[in-house]
Amino acid sequence: MTDKKIQVEGLYEEGEQWVQNLGDETIHAKRMKGKFRNFKWLAIIGWLPFFVGPYFTWNDKQAILFDIDKRQYHLFNITIFPQDIWMLTMVLLFLAILLAVMTTILGRVFCGYFCFQTIWTDIFTKIEQWIEGTPVQQRKLDKAPMSVNKFKLKLAKHAIWIVIAFFSGITWMLYFGVSWADYFKGDVTSTTIAITAIIALGAYVFAGFMREQTCLWICPYARIQGAMVDDQSILPTYDHYRGEQRGRLKRGEFVEGFGDCIDCHQCVAVCPTGVDIRKGQEYGCITCGLCIDACDSVMKKVGKPKGLIRYTSLAEMKFNKPIKALYKRPRVVIYMSILLVALSVLTCGILNLDQMDLKVLHDRQPLFVQLSDGSIRNKYKLKIMNKTDKVMPINISFSSKIENLKSKKAFKTVMIPSGNIKSIYVYLTAFESDVGADNDVVFMVKSEQATLEYKTSFFTSKSM
Repeated sequence: MTDKKIQVEGLYEEGEQWVQNLGDETIHAKRMKGKFRNFKWLAIIGWLPFFVGPYFTWNDKQAILFDIDKRQYHLFNITIFPQDIWMLTMVLLFLAILLAVMTTILGRVFCGYFCFQTIWTDIFTKIEQWIEGTPVQQRKLDKAPMSVNKFKLKLAKHAIWIVIAFFSGITWMLYFGVSWADYFKGDVTSTTIAITAIIALGAYVFAGFMREQTCLWICPYARIQGAMVDDQSILPTYDHYRGEQRGRLKRGEFVEGFGDCIDCHQCVAVCPTGVDIRKGQEYGCITCGLCIDACDSVMKKVGKPKGLIRYTSLAEMKFNKPIKALYKRPRVVIYMSILLVALSVLTCGILNLDQMDLKVLHDRQPLFVQLSDGSIRNKYKLKIMNKTDKVMPINISFSSKIENLKSKKAFKTVMIPSGNIKSIYVYLTAFESDVGADNDVVFMVKSEQATLEYKTSFFTSKSM
């Protein structure tokens, strides 16, 4: 046999081993008890705040509210306006780098335990198992012709799925000021109905039908995770050196030349994406660790030590090198530094949110006007924003080293509605002879909550 023929045969053999579920087969994963299964249940419980969050109140208002009409975001005692949108950049940067750090250290662990697709799929498959039975019974039911019993089981399953899906969509909209009463009364906009339907349909389709396909070939994270991990990343790994050569064993028996793997396929049976971890790392592995639970339970039954499949790194498994401390890994250090900067900036921004905002715009066309008495007049536009949830009375004043600098009108107390921006025009006049080298003007806006200052300039022909 020529070398070329051997290479071709090896190419086809590799292609046959490659996992590519295109939707023609539904994976009914087996559920087994274990510590990683318990972690997944804890992750599901961690999503409960999403469903109860809209019902919390703070100072007689909804604690978490995206008020689109007023362009405000209320988070307990914090109100964020469009002017503070830069903080969203910090939040997105923080989450992106956090994902990168998690992947570098523990692989695709976000997908395995925290992703909403994984959580909703886990809930949907649990309901499916509760109604249709074990994975073996589910596969038989799928292949069986339609009957009254099959119709009843499928109807019950899909009805519960639809209820959960719509409950998820409606809960999401509750964060935007919509209430259950609005839905029951029909007092909702077409946009609200459309968004609710899209979210519900997405949950129903992705968690009910496109489960592993979403993780395998829709989610972009599956494609980029390979660029984030290295030989120090801790991932579910099959101990090839200990497990091979595979062979079916019975408890207490030993066969010369066989490894510890008894080829029971339980690790594959419990995998939500149908990955065979014994073939090595694949992009479909969501690092949930359920294969570890399955293998450990089998090893215990046949009287062999646990850990044939375990969380470990390539460096430790293949080269028997200890895992490096996080501060000795440059990639992790860089990620953590960016993470710390983003978190620090975000925290500083939240802690220093002003109750109001002040901007002063100098009129540029023209910069100044010479009046009939020879004095110079400058026009300013003060934009004052009230960032509180109450009407804010404010007082305006100014200071300058320019002698005899006067305002055209006397300043009065101005009332600014909650969440509104009020524009106030101020005309200042002075004689050019009174304007020295220091032509700065400082406007001061004072309220009960805060005092803000804004420095600008007074222009004359000498300033040009």
